[in-house]
Amino acid sequence: MSTASKVVIVDYESGNIGSIVNMLKKIGVDATLSSVVGEVADARRLILPGVGAFDSGMEAIERLGLLEILRHKVTVDRTPLLGICLGMQLLTRGSEEGKRPGFGWIDGYTIRFRHAEGSGLRIPHMGWNRINPSAASAIFSGIGDEIRAYYANSYHVTCENASDVLATTHHGYDFPCIVQHRNVTGMQFHPEKSHRYGMLMLKNYFEADDA
Repeated sequence: MSTASKVVIVDYESGNIGSIVNMLKKIGVDATLSSVVGEVADARRLILPGVGAFDSGMEAIERLGLLEILRHKVTVDRTPLLGICLGMQLLTRGSEEGKRPGFGWIDGYTIRFRHAEGSGLRIPHMGWNRINPSAASAIFSGIGDEIRAYYANSYHVTCENASDVLATTHHGYDFPCIVQHRNVTGMQFHPEKSHRYGMLMLKNYFEADDA
């Protein structure tokens, strides 16, 4: 990746950030963890991580003064942004988990898993599961036919536009696990906990972004 690139991981007090920083170091991406508006404004790439509740995440982003700068970076500057786990859900219009609006960069909504009573399927969806690509993408380059990732989610994204879905995962039914619209990408799983699969997907994401 270009030495001129500046990756900022948006710190909105959502936890689970240290492992993302470590994974990026392994693939040679020098990232800054910051909640400073000026540093976010200067970023050439952004990562929006997160675990926890939808409303709490949006409230923290607003409280830290990051809401408008993130909107400007994505919609005006067209800065590439990667949302991970809760960060992917915040890309949608909103969530059944709360009442606050999301960013709306992905035309869709976040819903709780709907499993039939007696199905035996657990919520949260926890542990390793397979990723099934539904569109060609450089993100999957060199990984092989079977791609697996680590999940921890009770809610998942739905998309109005099938063209925004790069891959799905099956947990009772198929749900989007990688989405992309213009300069915004989301990964529902935790690439930083997904060993070589996550490492390669992140590496491919940044290398394709640099191309």
